[in-house]
Amino acid sequence: QVQLVESGGGLVQPGGSLRLSCAASGNIFRVYTMAWYRQAPGKQRELLATATSGGTTNYADSVKGRFTISRDSTKNTVYLQMNSLKPEDTAVYYCYVDLITTPSAHIDMYWGQGTQVTVSS
Repeated sequence: QVQLVESGGGLVQPGGSLRLSCAASGNIFRVYTMAWYRQAPGKQRELLATATSGGTTNYADSVKGRFTISRDSTKNTVYLQMNSLKPEDTAVYYCYVDLITTPSAHIDMYWGQGTQVTVSS
């Protein structure tokens, strides 16, 4: 069993900052890609940022320069530092991890439970 537990969401004023965390635990042999998505009401889930096990990061244009993804491989944890937040960043934020549970297992995908981020004055 693998679980992803997110934390760090909340209410913040425009221009403010938040840091989201997502910790993966359980029967984990190796973690590959870790990522953050978000979904606003009435919209499709949007990929925001990815961090590979090799250290490569990528960002959606909508968050480039404002959000930073990082990971701590010793803790199987991924972070999303969000700065200069705007009202249009309001959404439920989800972490995503793909990993294997044994050396011979196929890669499985896991999602966090989601955390609400609201940007409003």
